This record gives sequence, structure tokens and C-alpha cells, in this order.
Amino acid sequence: MTDGAVLHAREAGDLDAPVALCLHGWPGSSYMWRHVLPAIAGAGWRGVAPDLPGFGDSPLQDGAGTWEAHVRALDAFVTATGLDPQALVLHDWGGLIALRWALDVGLRPRALVLSCTGFFVDARWHGLGDTLRGPMGERMLVHMTHGTFSSMLRAACPAASADMVEACWKGVADEPRRRAVLALHRSGDFDKLAPYEPRVPELAAPTLLLWGAKDRFTPVSGAHRFARALPDHRLLIFEDAGHFVFEEQPERTAAEVGGFLRTVREAVQTPLP
Repeated sequence: MTDGAVLHAREAGDLDAPVALCLHGWPGSSYMWRHVLPAIAGAGWRGVAPDLPGFGDSPLQDGAGTWEAHVRALDAFVTATGLDPQALVLHDWGGLIALRWALDVGLRPRALVLSCTGFFVDARWHGLGDTLRGPMGERMLVHMTHGTFSSMLRAACPAASADMVEACWKGVADEPRRRAVLALHRSGDFDKLAPYEPRVPELAAPTLLLWGAKDRFTPVSGAHRFARALPDHRLLIFEDAGHFVFEEQPERTAAEVGGFLRTVREAVQTPLP
């Protein structure tokens, strides 16, 4: 329960297992974790993947949409559900939201999985982000149909199935959600990361970096920057994948996440709570 609105979430694993919190980006929802969650459960963890407000099956909250609002919504969700995340599994905007939240609350994770995201004050928006942040953003979204959205998504992710398109479409299915998408991108000023980026080493933990070599939104250079900040890492670059590695390489990414978390759990000398 967050600010009076329920966040829908998918989950898998025993209720008393350590929690791996999975957070999607845009356009996305918890649907993207459908292959990963069983692998997380199989590794002895409890995978929990909420739909952020206005995405998937979560309602849009009053005042929602901005980067800061999503950070607050995530904090409220974790607090209300009593979760104690021991691992973060993050993609795209999920990284920008959850890493900021983790540093705000002083989280010290046992494991990190980062994919096609960023957290760098000198980052620059890609073409689509620039459009959504600028005066053409309204026109683009007002005139967006299901067909044009499907074409846009499949251009970025050729592996996108009809089910993926439908899951992502929910985040732009009506005018309030489209306004929230604009608010998210227009609040995404990377200079806000000035007090956060130097603190990324505070989150140092065994880290798995999963990146698509063809990612034109969050280039592989970002993976190497995370690698320098988080020295206990393993970097996997998928040569034939782009931004949506979990869709383009579903079996391998699920297996890699599951194997990584299993290794982390087995390496812990004291029992995880």
C-alpha cells in the first residue's frame, strides 16, 4: 500500500527467503521479470517485482510520475510490505530509481544485478528521451496509437512479443499515464545525481552486470563505469542484444541471475535473514 494506492507485484520463492527486489524501467513492468523470478526462487531467494505507479497493473497515484515520486513510492512499498531487500535486480529507470532510494535509506545489499541503466551526473539523454523532455513530447504521446507504440517498441526490441507490447502499452494507455511519462523524463536531470554518484561504492557488493552490445540508449561504456565503482563484479556483454537483454536473451539472462544469486547465498558465512 503506497499513499492509498496498491502496487501490483509479481513474486516467486519462499516467504522466509532473502528478498531480491526487481525493478523495471520505461517502457516496462514486472512482466519483464517473468523468466527471472523463477530462477531467483530456484537460487533460494524470494524475488519480488512491483509495477511502479502507472505501469503494468499498478494504478497511477496522485502526484505520481516524477523521478522523486517513484523513489517515494518504492520506499512506501518496501515499508508497507515489510520487505528487507538483500539484493537489487535493476534495469533502465529501475536503476535510477532504486539506487537513489538505496542510498537515501542506507541500504547495504548483499548482491546487485545491474542491466542497461545508468547513474552518472555527466550522462546525456538519447534521442527519444530528448523528445519526451522537450516541447515535442506532448505531440508524440497525444498522437501515439497502439500501432505506433508497437512499432516503436519493436524497433528497439525486435524480440518483443505481442504479450510484451500489451504489458508495456499499459504504461501509456491513457492520457494521465502519458502525462506521467512526460513528468518522469522531464524530472530526469542528471545533475541531481551529483550527491549520489560519488556514493555508489557504499553499495559495493558482489555485482552482476548484464549489457547488450547494441544498446543505443545506455551504451556499454556505462557498464564499464559501474565496474570501476563496484570492483567485485562480473560483466557479461551480449553481442546480439540491445537494451532489452531480458527479452532478447531470456533463458541465458535468467540462468545467469539465478546462478549468480545462488553463488552469493552459498558464499555468505552467516545465514541471510
